[in-house]
Amino acid sequence: MTEKPVRVLMLFTILNRGGAETMVMNYLRKIDRSKVIFDFIVHREERGAYEDEIESMGCKIFRFPPISIFRTSSYKKSISDFFDIHPEYKIIHGHCSELGYYIYKEAHKRGLKFIAAHAHSEPCGFDMKMPVRNVLKWAMRPYLTHYFTCGWGSAKWLFGKKIMKKVIFFPNAIDAHSLMFNPLRREKIRVNNEWVQRLVVGNVSSFSQPKNHFFLLDIFVEIVRREPSALLVLVGSGGDLESKVKEKVLRLGLKESVRFMGSRSDIPDLLQGMDIFIFPSYFEGLGMAQLEAQASGLQVLNSTKIPKDGIIIPELVNFLSLEQPATEWAEKALQIAENKDRKNCSQEIIDMGFDINKNAEWLQNLYITESQR
Repeated sequence: MTEKPVRVLMLFTILNRGGAETMVMNYLRKIDRSKVIFDFIVHREERGAYEDEIESMGCKIFRFPPISIFRTSSYKKSISDFFDIHPEYKIIHGHCSELGYYIYKEAHKRGLKFIAAHAHSEPCGFDMKMPVRNVLKWAMRPYLTHYFTCGWGSAKWLFGKKIMKKVIFFPNAIDAHSLMFNPLRREKIRVNNEWVQRLVVGNVSSFSQPKNHFFLLDIFVEIVRREPSALLVLVGSGGDLESKVKEKVLRLGLKESVRFMGSRSDIPDLLQGMDIFIFPSYFEGLGMAQLEAQASGLQVLNSTKIPKDGIIIPELVNFLSLEQPATEWAEKALQIAENKDRKNCSQEIIDMGFDINKNAEWLQNLYITESQR
């Protein structure tokens, strides 16, 4: 009799091409799905970018209503009903930070031995949701059995200092070989996208406040003043600022100089065709996109808010403070873009422990072992 795979329940808000979602998808593609398979709880009715692929691999997607402090009673009942119907889930791995609190609590009540939260980022500044977030992150901790992170700053924020010794550092690993620089590949992508003879500035992220697209456009204005043929390639979708970013592009007269590429599955190819990657985020857990950029041998200009944990090839990574003006960012970007040498960085990625293949095997074995407790 063939043994059934271990089904792991992943918690998300929505399954778009964000950093946490991309990380989990990378692992889902690499694990042996005859032994371990991921199912998902999401908190949006609209379908996310990854859902077709997820369902094609035999994974299940369960829809819960958005989490709201005004509807906690009905939300808690939906969780209880879910576990009544699905007692097969013994492993919970949350990727929605403190918003997994109610599910963690119910799972603990039912005696599950593996209840994990995964810290992916830390907030910057204050907003109206912060008091509730602080209460929930404190309240969830007693119900967790495992604490994962891709960056130590994120872990400290979500789990607190006392738990840091128990935290499992689990990098946002990437497929080093798929990102390996290839000059023929670069030429093809530039020809196909009409990027030839242009300085291509790239960014891969959702259109949300932490990604700082408005400042990126300010930087690009200064780049165009110095290099009129420059092109800004924005890869990604989702977030609540996409329409406002597009409005600013029009307002700045940059319609012919900015390409909105949308949600893409060919990011490794697009990175090959870029000349510089600018990542001016207010905060990141690790910065999945800049990891992939480094793996492709691309020069990266980060804000100093991005954790140093994500530096795997130091000679490719440059930092500037967000307090520095857009003019200085533009000058630095043009300076480092002059370095046309691109090399194969795949072995360095593997040596630093960021390659997906070994890490997927480790995670798969952990789930199998824990499911047998």
